[in-house]
Amino acid sequence: MLEVDRRQVLAYRIAAHGLHRDVRDAGELAVFDLGVQDVTKRDTAVLALVARLPAGAEALLDDARFTLGWTHRGAPHYHRSEEFRALIPALVPLDDADAEARMLWQRKEVTAAGMPAKDVLLTAAKALRDVVDRPMTKGSASTEVTKRIPEGFSRWCRGCQATHIHEQLMRLATPLAGLRLEPGTSPATLAPLAKRPRIPAKADVAGATRVVETYLRLHGPATAGDAAGFVGTTRKTVAERLWPSGLAEVRVAGRTAYLPAAHLAELESPPEPGVVRLLPPWDPLLQARDRATLVPDKAHQKELWKILGNPGALLADGEIAGFWRTKSAGKRLEFTLTELWPLTKAQRTEAETEAERVAAARAYPTPRITWT
Repeated sequence: MLEVDRRQVLAYRIAAHGLHRDVRDAGELAVFDLGVQDVTKRDTAVLALVARLPAGAEALLDDARFTLGWTHRGAPHYHRSEEFRALIPALVPLDDADAEARMLWQRKEVTAAGMPAKDVLLTAAKALRDVVDRPMTKGSASTEVTKRIPEGFSRWCRGCQATHIHEQLMRLATPLAGLRLEPGTSPATLAPLAKRPRIPAKADVAGATRVVETYLRLHGPATAGDAAGFVGTTRKTVAERLWPSGLAEVRVAGRTAYLPAAHLAELESPPEPGVVRLLPPWDPLLQARDRATLVPDKAHQKELWKILGNPGALLADGEIAGFWRTKSAGKRLEFTLTELWPLTKAQRTEAETEAERVAAARAYPTPRITWT
């Protein structure tokens, strides 16, 4: 059994995620095999591409090669358009226990709904499909759907001061209904897919297994629990029903983890991870569920993965070496770069160059940069 340390794992992941900028076309980036999470107001998907492409940001908003949708865990992700329709059946829960886990429902919610959890999800998908026959804001779609579903599917929302469909239920049901998200819109806007597919009759187990395998390839070596955290289900579901074949066992810091065997040589001898990059919040590299591998210090983990307001991560010499934040000041973008340990002068210079790339992608002139 191959035994590796966390530095070797990080070097492998940095290469697997395309952070060496050896790919020129966004469509060829391996991170789109799993999807790139987007938070529109913070340009996270665009900035994830800035970190990976030598030519700078791709215009995701106008690029028909990519489709935005609520997919893994109900979070918005960009996927290759040619693969989006095939992904939809892989998002269907395998059974009621899987559906409950993905919807974040407890027994009391299932009882209130009055039907099995998987039926709840498919019923909500049918209502969404009936309602959203044109682009509609999330609020408008929620209002109309809530009128068509059983009362147990809804809840009182203090923020909206209204009763509407459970948030996570709506997010998970939306792709099953053949709906995507309109890029760059706020509030979120739902729209039918072209040649909208029918609601899947059953889960695509093979497709869901490929999602797990892709997670292990990009974020490996990893465990069933890690993959389950990304998918949004239970470890038992992944380990017993979605576990891929052709995996190799690897020892990492005393624990057993798994990687597709075809990529074992890349893990054993990864490229030197000497790149400096500014990763946005929710960057694909930061989506790994074994956060202690990425950032061993618990205080630093709490700073990087907050409930609200995550900073970006400063990648240097194969480590998360700091954080970064921005704020706009008139027509200028102000950067605050925070070191977790002293960087070299060359690394600081590279980080400042990366900040200029980020500012340009957000249509700002040369930024003002402060180091702390």
